[in-house]
Amino acid sequence: MPDHDHIYQSEAERYDQLISFEDVQHNLLKTINRIVPHLSEAAILDIGAGTGRLTTMLAPLAASITATDASGAMLEVASSKLSALGLTNWQTAVAQHDQLPLQDNSVDLVTAGWTICYAASSNVEGWSGNLSAIMEEIRRILKPGGTCIIFENFGTGSSVPNPPDFLRAYYAALVNEYGFEHEAIRTDYLFDSVADAVSITDFFFGDWLSAQVQANNSPSVEEWTGVWWKRFD
Repeated sequence: MPDHDHIYQSEAERYDQLISFEDVQHNLLKTINRIVPHLSEAAILDIGAGTGRLTTMLAPLAASITATDASGAMLEVASSKLSALGLTNWQTAVAQHDQLPLQDNSVDLVTAGWTICYAASSNVEGWSGNLSAIMEEIRRILKPGGTCIIFENFGTGSSVPNPPDFLRAYYAALVNEYGFEHEAIRTDYLFDSVADAVSITDFFFGDWLSAQVQANNSPSVEEWTGVWWKRFD
């Protein structure tokens, strides 16, 4: 299994190349717009923003957006992309999910894409407590009536929803303990060629997926993303 911590700290641009091929159906933004239809009025916090997959999607539509991540290298790539869009309504900050550098009741929407899982996977000691601390911090910075939307892996290289076993307890807790609603959406990858699909998936996911891509001989890789959302009173 590739070392994702190393990738996030040292190979941010290559990671950004991977995500540039994701969500060919554009279902991420469609889903956010359905859950929160008035983004133009929203102050948004994107935690675990990485190289700006969600941030760059939302910044042109939002009143303001803050992107936080544990990796400064990832945020540098996000900042370059936001600057290239000519936007000025954004800022970035290196931060952990349970210590967010924002004031109480200061944002309308929190997004968290493929990130809380690293603290809340069942193979992480104390994952339940980690999740509780993150949820409390999200509650602290959200305005009354604000919304949190979480995206996580719900099956890569699978034609049907198939979340990893080590994330199922976390996903169940979001619904059963924290009151989130949930659905699964398609966010397939479409690479420029089969060779690119093999190389780039091997880089991040490992040879179990790149071998499957090679066998399928297709530049398209099926992917499901889980979506959880909650309005905090």
